[in-house]
Amino acid sequence: MSLKTHAWCALVALAAATGCKNDDPEIVAEPTSFTAQVFASNLTMPIGMSFDERGQAWVTQSGTGKNDAQASLVTTDGKAYPVLTGLSSAVNNGAVEGIGHLLYHNGTLYVLDGAAGKLYTLDVSAFKPGDTPYVASNLSAENIGTFVLAQKLTTPLNTNLYNLTLGPDDNLYITDSGANAIIKRDSKTRVLSVFAKLPGVNTTTDAVPTGIVYDGNNFLVSGLSGFPFTPGATKIYLVSPSGVVSEYQTGFTTLTDIALSANNKPIVVQYAQFSLTPPNIGFTPKTGQLVDTNKATLLAGLDRPTDIERVGSRTYYVLSSGDGTIQKLTY
Repeated sequence: MSLKTHAWCALVALAAATGCKNDDPEIVAEPTSFTAQVFASNLTMPIGMSFDERGQAWVTQSGTGKNDAQASLVTTDGKAYPVLTGLSSAVNNGAVEGIGHLLYHNGTLYVLDGAAGKLYTLDVSAFKPGDTPYVASNLSAENIGTFVLAQKLTTPLNTNLYNLTLGPDDNLYITDSGANAIIKRDSKTRVLSVFAKLPGVNTTTDAVPTGIVYDGNNFLVSGLSGFPFTPGATKIYLVSPSGVVSEYQTGFTTLTDIALSANNKPIVVQYAQFSLTPPNIGFTPKTGQLVDTNKATLLAGLDRPTDIERVGSRTYYVLSSGDGTIQKLTY
């Protein structure tokens, strides 16, 4: 409470013998660096996570490339239990690809089978660790990829459902990193529409949208960018409620996710530095970082991180696909 407010309350109390309630919001300092400890390990190429009310993490794992990707429940003691198995997983250019992120909300789990273009919706409100997992082939799924391809958003046609968030009216907003677009799914009718198309970072390099968050007014979207993954080439995009795209901030490198601090300030995940120098062509392990919008490093040395989530006002979790860990971050 400010001195001015305090003085006003004192005057009112003296005059009318009434109190003055302090409704000022809590001020939470922004992180300047993180202290990390392992929350879970031995995950198989994890990609996305989402936390429930019990502090448990729901996680997607890419598997070994033999259509063995799955969604899992990681309990607070770091143990993982399968929830949904048999999702797509394949080896492409030496890397395991296929599954996307997932989202937990009020007992419902939304899982993106990215390369297959499918969205699975599961009621997990009664699911317990050790329960028999769902099998993808036994479930119906929404075929969002077919809709995306029909829109002819890229040449050649491409789709890869990657990440998702809830926006106004609990509608789902899905980043498609293959189509460079955001797809809106109406929560009541499940009708799909192209909410926004992201322009390339330049005339030859795609945006490749990855993470997406809604700050109560607008969406913020992180971009990986395409080959050659030039340092400083990618951006955070701002997308209005009507789907108008603008630049929020530039100068980032290979972004894979974005989270908001308690003050609605973005924190982004930089996946890795990309090397074109033989024999180590590709993304360099342990060059991933978490950075703020001033591009200050909050945590370095991460092994190809792909997700960050905030739980409470000052606790974060970061998932690294390279070493199969989830780390709990405090400051």
